[in-house]
Amino acid sequence: MNTKTKLFLRQNSLVAVALLLLLIPAACNYTLKVKDGRTAHDRKQFSSAIPMLEKEFSKAKTRKEKGQLAFMLGDSYRRIGEDEKALPWFEAAYNNNFGPEALKARALTLKKLEKYAAAREAFKNLGIEIGSPYEYRKEITACTVAEGWLGERAGNGWTVEPSPFNSAQNDFAPVWYYDSRLVFTSDRSMGTGKNDYLWTGQKFMDIFITDPNSASPQTFDSQWNTVNNEGTPCFNKSGTEAFFVRALGAYKGDDAYCKIYFSEKGRSDALWTVAAPLPFQKEKVNYVHPMLSSDGNTLYFSCNDPEGWGGYDLWSVQRNSRTETGWDQPKLLPRSVNTPLDELFPVVDSDTLYFASDGHTGMGGLDIFRTYRSDKTAWSPPYNLKSPVNSGADDFAFLIDPASVAEGKKASRPGDLIRSGYFTSNRKIEGAKGGDDIYRFEQRVPPPKPPKLDTVPSKPLAYKLILEGYILEKIFSEPGNPNSKMLARKPLEGALVKSEGGVKKPSFTVKEDGYFSMELAENTDYVFSASKDGYLSNSAKFSTKGIAKDPNNPVQTFEMEIVLDQIYRNREIVLENIYYDYDKWDIRPDAEPALNRLAEVLKTNAGIRIQLGSHTDCRGNDNYNQTLSQRRAQSAVNYLISKGIDPNRLSAKGYGESQPAVSCACTSCTESEHQINRRTTFKIVE
Repeated sequence: MNTKTKLFLRQNSLVAVALLLLLIPAACNYTLKVKDGRTAHDRKQFSSAIPMLEKEFSKAKTRKEKGQLAFMLGDSYRRIGEDEKALPWFEAAYNNNFGPEALKARALTLKKLEKYAAAREAFKNLGIEIGSPYEYRKEITACTVAEGWLGERAGNGWTVEPSPFNSAQNDFAPVWYYDSRLVFTSDRSMGTGKNDYLWTGQKFMDIFITDPNSASPQTFDSQWNTVNNEGTPCFNKSGTEAFFVRALGAYKGDDAYCKIYFSEKGRSDALWTVAAPLPFQKEKVNYVHPMLSSDGNTLYFSCNDPEGWGGYDLWSVQRNSRTETGWDQPKLLPRSVNTPLDELFPVVDSDTLYFASDGHTGMGGLDIFRTYRSDKTAWSPPYNLKSPVNSGADDFAFLIDPASVAEGKKASRPGDLIRSGYFTSNRKIEGAKGGDDIYRFEQRVPPPKPPKLDTVPSKPLAYKLILEGYILEKIFSEPGNPNSKMLARKPLEGALVKSEGGVKKPSFTVKEDGYFSMELAENTDYVFSASKDGYLSNSAKFSTKGIAKDPNNPVQTFEMEIVLDQIYRNREIVLENIYYDYDKWDIRPDAEPALNRLAEVLKTNAGIRIQLGSHTDCRGNDNYNQTLSQRRAQSAVNYLISKGIDPNRLSAKGYGESQPAVSCACTSCTESEHQINRRTTFKIVE
């Protein structure tokens, strides 16, 4: 599925995997049509951008322009799930001097197309080009692992085939309704509303219902399906409660955030109540993919809360009738499940949790993983379901048919059915209709393997938790310029690492590989701090709480990275994602995460003082812009003071429009140039 189809991510999301994350996450988009490819691409109107960009590419006169247009074409095809068509454009971009970003996109596309040998070589070349073989070592390993999984799929007992109710558009994430029908999400042509969603060129997403053996789905509920994007519902066992995702604002082109909505009815034939968002959700955070436990007391979901491990993480929340909202506070699933990348589409089957991830070792895009809960809080290491369930494409939303479970309990001989069900994939195989399709799978008892002669006596299992850490520094496209594009990270030799937590508190001075390793205690919170002269100190947290022992994997190894920023004294560094409402200077909620990170930097580096600077664009008169920028800079200072930073370590400076980052005639500046000039910065002054 294309990244947008699956999640309803925000429009400015950089996630390259599932269109919601896959269509549902990228839900805020414009319906206003534009006349040039660059603008269409900038506004995430990828289906509309492609023909315009191809025409503009044919007329481009310089290699620089051709490289830029080719990359936008490759990116547009990738965003609508057309990786085969994206590949030659990324190659054209690289051949026209677009740089490492095009080579990276080409390597990732080769991996998604299961061209693993070529992808492995591309990642090696990319590491050499950016000066950091470290950066893509995991991708190189994953290509080799995926090749092995492809070779093992013959005779493993799994078969998959497209479902009869797929359309030429995107169909994904089926769940069971109480009457044994399937409810799923689609942007097929019979959806609500007249306008197309210009990201995909299809309708906005709606919720549909079908008999699993039928090819004639129907819209689920006219009250739920609106001109906005709706999708990924789940239900309680009796079909009287429902949770689903809606992204308000996408139809009008506003900044849209996905929220989980709740609706109910007193009996199966009653009308659904007006859906309302769940009360525990934060503003400026995307909440997607709800899934209710079988007892109806726990709701699992994915969200990109900055308090998580990174990207989209899996969370759970308990019902609680004693609280005012009826819910406890959500809890983050442990580090054994969540990664710094994306975990999505949780599906619960008894004590087993299936989910999709591009953070664990996989075959290309999203892969489906299985974990199980050994007690109330501990989860086992995730297991990749491998091929043919997983592929180089995006694979997600794994659903077991409960009717197959009873039969599976009797399975004993080769060929007996163990279980069957459904999952979603945007793989391109015979029988696929297009975009995301829903596949039916069967798992049967495979033929017996030849017996192994094991002459080594078995030993008692020795359970261990190992943390492997790396201390890194950033590589910039312009060496020495922290405001230029960051290309990668590389190991930082000579950094000192100290650990806090547990009985032992070892310290390490890393060598040229930036590496350290230590054994962790169970059920323990750790804090690791790293420092080196000439760099800002930094820290990272790791917890072994919630990590279950697994007899099949007694030694569990985890990885952590700590990046140290070089100190550039008396040089302004742009703070990303600091925005202000028009003619206002108060700190918006979406600016708080960046300022919170800056506050942590100041707490970790108690000896530095900084100046907060604010710049405006050229619109408005000089005096007005000077006053506005000073107020904005002071608001940032006041926010840091509220987080416990000593006021004597902070100063505010408004620059107005006097120091533009991009010089252009004011009436000719593009909106992106105005945005670059409207920036908040910090400068280390001591």
